[in-house]
Amino acid sequence: MSTSTEESGTPDRAGRRPTIKAVAAAAGVSTAAVSQAFNDKGRLSSTTRRRILDTALELGWSPSAPAAALRSARTRTLALVVRRPTDVLGADPHFSELITGIEGELAPRGYGLLLHLVAGAQEENVLYERLAAEGRVDGAVLTDARAVDPRPALLARLGLPAVLLGAPDRAAAVPSVGLGQQGAGVEEVVAHLLKLGHRRIAYVAGPEELQHTRLRHGAFDTALREAGVRPVAVLHTDFSEVSAVAATVALLDTADRPTAIVYANDSMAVCGMGAAQRAGLRVPKDLSVVGYDNLPLGRWLHPRLTTVDQQVQRVGAAAARVLLARCGEDVEAERLDDRPRLVVRESTGPAPRRPAP
Repeated sequence: MSTSTEESGTPDRAGRRPTIKAVAAAAGVSTAAVSQAFNDKGRLSSTTRRRILDTALELGWSPSAPAAALRSARTRTLALVVRRPTDVLGADPHFSELITGIEGELAPRGYGLLLHLVAGAQEENVLYERLAAEGRVDGAVLTDARAVDPRPALLARLGLPAVLLGAPDRAAAVPSVGLGQQGAGVEEVVAHLLKLGHRRIAYVAGPEELQHTRLRHGAFDTALREAGVRPVAVLHTDFSEVSAVAATVALLDTADRPTAIVYANDSMAVCGMGAAQRAGLRVPKDLSVVGYDNLPLGRWLHPRLTTVDQQVQRVGAAAARVLLARCGEDVEAERLDDRPRLVVRESTGPAPRRPAP
């Protein structure tokens, strides 16, 4: 919305009307905080609220009645913010599955989904503040839970209902939805590979700051250590095709290369399998490959991809139901008591006695 329909106030000598940004700057707060002060929402202290109101009075600013009415109305729209480059998102079917699950709950209830792609943490935080200040959405789905994650507290402060995708975390400022025991799937993978005789196992992981990366990495190391086996390597990537291929090539270009590689998602596993085959290796005779997500594409490869099923669509649907309930809809939230489950297919086989030349 433009300031002419959002705000009213006394023009200054140059004929300019004060704006919400001017009030925010003068009071030393965000525009979202100004909106909360006038709507009596959020978690502003009484001192901060009073300073904002006094500053607005001094500048002669107040929200227009039509804009206030518009902001108080329900938009029946929820936001999904994804921190990924566009090329990475476009190549990863994970988010298509997630959106399918979310939309399956929203569409029948007349809700829409607003998708935003952001490049970094600062851009994401600014976006949430803008969405809250402008009243464009009723709530938000937070993706990629992080080990140190300020977003739940930010959304709570903004007064914007939210749900966090990730392993359940009772300490979070907003509810979280995901399959529990995130390390369980990786533990099953390691047990499966060890049973096949593999002792040189590598892991191509995602970004280190993600919560599930740390949980799965820890489970991978622990499972191998308890079996008396050391991992060949753990390489972190940005989930892109380029980084998956580069990690695979680096792992295979060693004298003691792995006989099995576990990938953080199916898309990277597919890229890794292709890189191995171009290098002359046969999957699974020379190299076993394991993915994570159990996306449909894995069933149509040759050989079909062994993977971990974390029920992406179901998690998306459950997250949507939690968020709808937080937005005041009469929706019963689904409890996800399952854990990730290994799906064995043809991309894993007995370990070769020695690496192929």
